[in-house]
Amino acid sequence: MKFRIYQAFFLLVIFVASSCYTKKAAVEPSKRIFPVSDTVHIRDGSIIYGLPLTVLNIEIVIEKRIEKQGPYSRFANDLLGIKDIITQDKETWSITSLGINSTSELDPSELYVIETNSIFQTNALRLKKEGLILDLNPEIYEKPEDDGARKKTADLRKGFFDMGSDEYFINQSDTAFRLVKLDTSFIKIPYLVEKKKQLSIDQLAERAAKSLLELRDGRHLLLSGEANVFPQDKSPLDEINRLEREYLALFAGKIWTESRTLTFTLIPQKNMAGNTVPIFRFSQEAGVIDINNKTGVLVNIQFVPGIKTKDLTVIASSKTPNENSQGYDKLYYRMPQVVTINLKRGEDNLYSTRKLIYQFGNLMQLPSNYIIGK
Repeated sequence: MKFRIYQAFFLLVIFVASSCYTKKAAVEPSKRIFPVSDTVHIRDGSIIYGLPLTVLNIEIVIEKRIEKQGPYSRFANDLLGIKDIITQDKETWSITSLGINSTSELDPSELYVIETNSIFQTNALRLKKEGLILDLNPEIYEKPEDDGARKKTADLRKGFFDMGSDEYFINQSDTAFRLVKLDTSFIKIPYLVEKKKQLSIDQLAERAAKSLLELRDGRHLLLSGEANVFPQDKSPLDEINRLEREYLALFAGKIWTESRTLTFTLIPQKNMAGNTVPIFRFSQEAGVIDINNKTGVLVNIQFVPGIKTKDLTVIASSKTPNENSQGYDKLYYRMPQVVTINLKRGEDNLYSTRKLIYQFGNLMQLPSNYIIGK
C-alpha cells in the first residue's frame, strides 16, 4: 500500500514537470528570417524588408557655341580696319559640367521575411519612403554632394535683325513724258516721277560704319568732358557701348551659347566593378549622339572599388535558411562598397567622385535583436 502511494506521487511529479516544460516550450519566442522566393508562403503578421540598391543619376551639361558671320564682314577691313572676324557660320559642342548623384531604392531581388510570435526588438530596420530597408550606414554618408555650378548662358538676340542704317530706301526723281494730241499733232509733256530705290549692301555697310564711328566720337566727347551736356550717371555710356557692340557685330559677327542638361540613369551591377561601361558618344560637331554612331568619341563610366570590404572573408552558416528553418534568427544586411567613379572621354578623365554602392558590397548577417548605438 505504501509502495503504491509512493508510485502515484512519483507519477504526479513527472506529469506536473512534463506539463510545465510543454507550456514553457509553447510560449518560448521564436523568430525565423528567410529570403523571399516563389515557393515561400508569407503568413499574416510577417514583416517583409528589402536591402537597398544604389542608383546613379549622371548629369551632363553640354554647351553649343554658335558663330554667325556678319552681313558686312567683307567690308570690315576697308571701312573699320578690322581683320580678326568671323568669316563663316559654325556650330561647335563642348561638355561644360558633369555630376553624379546617387539615390537608394528597394532591391527587388533581395527581399526577406521575418516571422515571430513575440515582440521584435531591433532598430536595425529603418522605415524609408522607398520601402523597409536595412541600413547600417552612418549619417555622414548621406550628406548632399555639391557637384559644381551649372553653366547656362544664352543670348536672346541670335541673329541680325537691324542692318544698322538710318534708312534703307532713297527717293529717286526721274523725268517722264506723256503724249498729248493737239488737233493734228502730238506733243510731249514732261512730268516728274519719284521712285523708291533700295540701298545696296555697299551703301548700307558704309552708313553702318559711319554710325559706329559717330558713336565712338560721342563717347570720346563725354569722357573727355568736351560735351555740352555731361550725364549725371553712366546710363548714356552704357547705351553707347551697347549700340557700339551691335554695330560692330554687323562687321565682326556674333557669338552666343546654348546649354542643355542631359540625365542618364544607371544601376550598377556587380560585374561592372573594375570595368568601364559606355554611356554615349560625343562629337564636337553634333554634341551627344547615339552610342552606335562611330563618328563620335565614347564617354565611359569606370568603377574602381576600394579595398575596405573587397578582401573581407565571411564564414557562412552550415544551415540553409528557408521557411522551414527553426530558430534561424539572423538579420540580413549588405555592407556597401566605397567606389571611385570616373567619367572618361576616350583616354581623358573628365570627372571623378567617390560613392557608396550597395551592389558591390558583401551580403552579411547580424543578430535579430541587435540594437544600433548600444
